[in-house]
Amino acid sequence: MTRDDEFRTEEDSLGEMQVPADAYWGAQTQRAIQNFPISGISFSRRFVRGLGVVKKAAAQANRDLGLVEDDVAEAIVEAADEVIAGEHDDQFPVDVFQTGSGTSSNMNANEVIANRAAELMGSEIGDRVVHPNDHVNYGQSSNDVIPTAMHVASLEAVEKDVIPALDTLRESLERKEEEFDDVVKTGRTHLQDATPVTLGQEFGGYRTQVEKGLDRVDKVRNHLAELALGGTATGTGLNTHEEFPGRAAEYITKETGVQFREADNHFEAQAAHDAMSEAHGALRVVAGSLNKIANDLRLLASGPRNGLGEIEQPENQPGSSIMPGKINPVVAEAVNQVHKQVVGNDAAVSAGAAEGQIDLNLYKPVLAHNFLESAELIANSSQIFAERFVDPLEANREHCEERVEQSMAMATSLNVHIGYDKASEVAKTALKEDKTVREVVLEKGYLDEEEADEVLDPEKMTQRGILGREE
Repeated sequence: MTRDDEFRTEEDSLGEMQVPADAYWGAQTQRAIQNFPISGISFSRRFVRGLGVVKKAAAQANRDLGLVEDDVAEAIVEAADEVIAGEHDDQFPVDVFQTGSGTSSNMNANEVIANRAAELMGSEIGDRVVHPNDHVNYGQSSNDVIPTAMHVASLEAVEKDVIPALDTLRESLERKEEEFDDVVKTGRTHLQDATPVTLGQEFGGYRTQVEKGLDRVDKVRNHLAELALGGTATGTGLNTHEEFPGRAAEYITKETGVQFREADNHFEAQAAHDAMSEAHGALRVVAGSLNKIANDLRLLASGPRNGLGEIEQPENQPGSSIMPGKINPVVAEAVNQVHKQVVGNDAAVSAGAAEGQIDLNLYKPVLAHNFLESAELIANSSQIFAERFVDPLEANREHCEERVEQSMAMATSLNVHIGYDKASEVAKTALKEDKTVREVVLEKGYLDEEEADEVLDPEKMTQRGILGREE
């Protein structure tokens, strides 16, 4: 190894490479930097952490099995801990769009950890007292490391980010469901007036959407918990100890606090990534639920004078650079945009997961990147949606009460008393003459006042049953 003020010379099987003197990465990472100046997007904190977790667990397992010397293994563990903690994120510059196996990122991790471990042992960077392949990557292949890191990062993102954020939103919607339980308003189907509902019932629907989303996400955890580590190049496990996969999985579980296990079949785990497609599908459905909720709240808050105006939205920021006093549902709009991004990510994930050829799927980097982006977007937007939009919502109670009495759909409860044809006549007359259904039904003598009070009670119409008719 040679060194000047700005660069040092490192070697790999293809020859020498000039590497920045202060970089922990080595020749193979440098080649990847030069080969893939494609997007400028490198892997996220979650994935880099996942790589660190895998390399730490591998070193611990290999130490236990007597395959890597204790002092070298301990140095690798210490260096991997720093990667896990985010101390070396700037040392992972390789573009997401790279070799489909993710070999460049695996070697990036191997080189960074090896050089940092050597430094911790008192040697200089590049001395290879800790070797990136022979020590850090012992018993491993990019073909099993990258899908393992992908599953570790993805399941951690689901358990530690997505589920808690969705639960926060669920709780927020549940509070509004209870708060708005007595607010009777006009229901709407096809965006036209429909029978009365309570605002609380509508929010109960939103709360249930999120609950079912949580259930969907929960169901994908089992397959994400399977780890490809131990399959090495093709799934056979060549050059790895038979106890290595199980031991490493136990260490990964201990490190993350998330339950992981060896893959049921290593050939499936490396050649196909159906679990990623399945799991991202659950995220896409959740994003769709959030989009629907956000759209509904935007409609209910539309106005404030010439829209539905049934709820009052928070004043998060001025809404226009030209119209004074305008307030827009900006947080809900951000949730809408997250949905569109997740749908795009899902197209990439589902297409990539279906593209394995023989013994290896070559879309691992893009699968990991898109999944983790979707998880982060859903988690962050759900949290902000709850705190910045749903929590501050207020019901416009008087407006809801006034408008429900004007609704033509009030005539629906007349069907069982005067028949559908007469009820239709009442509704059309009310609309044509700008009267309420109550006024018209009394004028026509179809019901007396006491009967009308019973049959045309908006609050009772929000409940199952036949009003004004004994069972």
